[in-house]
Amino acid sequence: MVLPWVRLHAIKDYLDMPLMAVRYENVKTTFNLVPSLLDQFQLYLDGGSDNHLDLSRLKAESLTEEQRHEILATFFSAHPPRMIEPHNRYRELYQKLSNCPDDLVLPALFSSEELRDLQVWSNLVWVDPLFANEEPIRSLLQKERHFSEEEKQALLDWQMDVIARIVPTHRDLYNQGLIDISFTPYYHPILPLLCDTESAREALPSITLPKVRFCHPEDAERQIAMSMEKFEELFDRPLQGMWPSEGSVSEEVADICLKLGVKWIASDEEILYHSLVKSTLNRSDNPLHTVYEYGPGLKLFFRDHAISDRIGFVYSGWDADRAVDDFMSHLKRIGGLFNNRMENVVIPVILDGENAWEYFPNDAHDFLDELYRQLSTDPEIETVTMTEAATSVNPRQLPSIFAGSWINHNFRIWIGHEEDNTAWDYLAAARDALVTFESKHQDYNSVKLKAAWQQIYIAEGSDWCWWYGDEHRGAYNEQFDNIFRRHLINMYELLGLDVPIELFSPIFRGTPKAHTILPDDLITPVIDGHKTHFYEWAGAGSYNCVEAGGAMHRAEQYLSEILFAYDSKNFYIRLDFIDRNTVESIKEPVLQLICYAPERKVITLPFPKEGGHFETKEVSHAVLDEVLELAVPRRHIWTEEFGKLGFIVSLLDGRVVLESWPEDEPIKLQVFQTGKELFWPTG
Repeated sequence: MVLPWVRLHAIKDYLDMPLMAVRYENVKTTFNLVPSLLDQFQLYLDGGSDNHLDLSRLKAESLTEEQRHEILATFFSAHPPRMIEPHNRYRELYQKLSNCPDDLVLPALFSSEELRDLQVWSNLVWVDPLFANEEPIRSLLQKERHFSEEEKQALLDWQMDVIARIVPTHRDLYNQGLIDISFTPYYHPILPLLCDTESAREALPSITLPKVRFCHPEDAERQIAMSMEKFEELFDRPLQGMWPSEGSVSEEVADICLKLGVKWIASDEEILYHSLVKSTLNRSDNPLHTVYEYGPGLKLFFRDHAISDRIGFVYSGWDADRAVDDFMSHLKRIGGLFNNRMENVVIPVILDGENAWEYFPNDAHDFLDELYRQLSTDPEIETVTMTEAATSVNPRQLPSIFAGSWINHNFRIWIGHEEDNTAWDYLAAARDALVTFESKHQDYNSVKLKAAWQQIYIAEGSDWCWWYGDEHRGAYNEQFDNIFRRHLINMYELLGLDVPIELFSPIFRGTPKAHTILPDDLITPVIDGHKTHFYEWAGAGSYNCVEAGGAMHRAEQYLSEILFAYDSKNFYIRLDFIDRNTVESIKEPVLQLICYAPERKVITLPFPKEGGHFETKEVSHAVLDEVLELAVPRRHIWTEEFGKLGFIVSLLDGRVVLESWPEDEPIKLQVFQTGKELFWPTG
């Protein structure tokens, strides 16, 4: 293992979620697990590690300059507003790093004691609040700073103890009937693309596909079968339900599930709507909120993505009580549409089980506790597990299934870009080489052959192509690229075959167009809500919201690009919309600008959705027309009117956060003192 996210999410999300849900007698929940994730838990318990853990274990006094650099570069990988700022010591270290003038002297500016505190906090901040009273967590939180090496090691040992509890806890709760559990295909592949990469054309007829058509439904079947075997091994009963990776379905995938005895699968509401068209069924006569059936026996659920996305993207910015009241009112409004025909109404709420919570205060404990309390006590609402709904609700027949995923009802994230297609071609070549070798060497070492096939199945996982292409560019694309190619190289080496030379060169070509481009000149745009002329914003910085994407995907997106610039008096921002007309659908549009300079400052700016001029005491001039442009006097950001700046732009409906950019680290730039500006060419 190279990256730390399995371990860090294990101590933050994978154990507390079921433990919280079962506190409430009438709440039924279904947790989906990925078998390869469980394998990674076991790797840690067997002594495995990752780079972050290795660096955390090192004595602070013994760190080399290179190791100090790496710690300072990677140990603040957490959502600053919720995971850094609330903790005084972690925030101090973060601000000190932000104020450092030159990367070359960073290690010298941090003492061994500060680096050890950073080692602790970069792990401690991921501990779920449910465990705040366990030792050594309680003592570390109370102490806050000046940690010892022994205290640090106790924290790292505690992490392994939590990981060891995850699977047994799920097993016990499942066997008691307190939770339901589903699995994903073993290595999290996009099943329809394994069956046939041509399936991508159903949603995107003109998509450019790999040179070699990948058509191996037997691999899709094997990934599902391995998952079912793992489930029965762990839980001593047959698997009932499956969340296909990324909600990716097709008729061929459904047929395999029927063949293997899977009882239910789930996807997104957009897949239902396109499936109804494909089945020549009337959408108005076939509601989202029920159970469907394909063939004789495979039940299908389709997530209500509006209400699911409110949990994933909206409620993190609300008070817990208000958020839960809003959620419950949505449920009851849906129920009201069915009047007295409630016996077959099911509202599937399905969302990412880990990434959403770090954007909530207190890791969403306040929200989830209140949500479960109201669900448990409200006489109008009954929660059911997916398996219960699949067996008790009278389903509607769905003759055809549209091929797509829960993200925009297509597979564009995983295929179609040059990098994605190259990865598919390398995978196809490696698999063909294995099949050819196996046919010619039937007496070859069976252990090595099994290991070679495992490398292929791992390389079929969806996460590799998630990070290829333009949709998701982040700090770890190179590592994912290296790991993907390493699995293919391993396959060739296990068979004693020559490794194709292209596997030693990166597929990932870097970011052709960075999400963030910094200003390279002073500019004074006309604040009129129009793209006045081509060169008006020339020299400005920019952030591409469309290409930046995020760890999660929402149903709607409003902003396409953020432009930013400054002159001797003002800091300027321009917001470009994907579709200006969507602003009209926002009841109470509000722009929120969160500035770190370096202290946090929030500028809230309500604006008229129909357009026009508006201002506040902090924003001297703003206009919405085809774009939204505004000017903030520099004195409202810095007392000295210059300095380092980080900022996040959020679009709200009243107090509801519709979207925020960037989703993780703020956009960062240096605003120079008037008359001492220094710009470097960016081309």
